[in-house]
Amino acid sequence: MCRSIKTLRPPALPEEATEEEIRAAALQYVRKVSGFRAPAAHNQEVFDRAVEAVAAATAELLAGLQVRGGAARRAAAG
Repeated sequence: MCRSIKTLRPPALPEEATEEEIRAAALQYVRKVSGFRAPAAHNQEVFDRAVEAVAAATAELLAGLQVRGGAARRAAAG
């Protein structure tokens, strides 16, 4: 069902994902799961809450990820 959801970012540094990218990925996920590109007015509130919940879960996931070689990549980029 979700095969067409694009990867937010390659396995890189978690802090590279912006809030805008995280929210866009959450919106894409909620649209895919709900089957609605834009919900009807009576579903807007629950749709928006779902997007916020998925965005928060995504941010938490990214904040907790440890990418091997991340410190070396950070030093090389800096």
